[in-house]
Amino acid sequence: MQRPYIDKEDLNKALETLKSGGLILYPTDTIWGIGCDATNPDAVEKIFALKGRDKGKSMIILLENDYQLEGYVKDVPDVAYELIEATDKPLTIIYSNAKNLAENVVAEDGSIGIRIVQHPFCEQLLQRFRKPVVSTSANISGEISARNFSEISEEIINGVDYVVKFGQHELANGTASTIMKLDPSGKFEFLRK
Repeated sequence: MQRPYIDKEDLNKALETLKSGGLILYPTDTIWGIGCDATNPDAVEKIFALKGRDKGKSMIILLENDYQLEGYVKDVPDVAYELIEATDKPLTIIYSNAKNLAENVVAEDGSIGIRIVQHPFCEQLLQRFRKPVVSTSANISGEISARNFSEISEEIINGVDYVVKFGQHELANGTASTIMKLDPSGKFEFLRK
């Protein structure tokens, strides 16, 4: 299968925005997301403000591949790698004991939701950024999540620092990921299928 063309200028602008602590609006392997550097608490704070989101709610972060997990989770159960490899749909796993992330992106109980992304733009962005990126739905908190770019409100579009051009014309209806909670012992439960 041929890889889709990714405009270097589009990728570079998104990258520069992340590096400078700004917010991007970008396509993912699920739905369009608002993103920022997941290690920068000021950038994370901007997302809470834009979405009007309750600060007690944590956000999902994206990584390029599973060998980066150990950089952001204290104890990664072996079964996590098997689950990631076995799934053919986007899977967000909630791990206990997050580390090396902005405090305000981590849940009050110390957990963090992480998805290994499978999307051409995200993969290149994460590969070049070399840090995790926040991915939260591109909507005001409490409103319906936009399934494609055309459904995103002006308030969100105008509230970010850069809007990625890649994928804007795709009309596919994105769906949210499966969410699974995994404890350090390897026991897991589905929170959203």
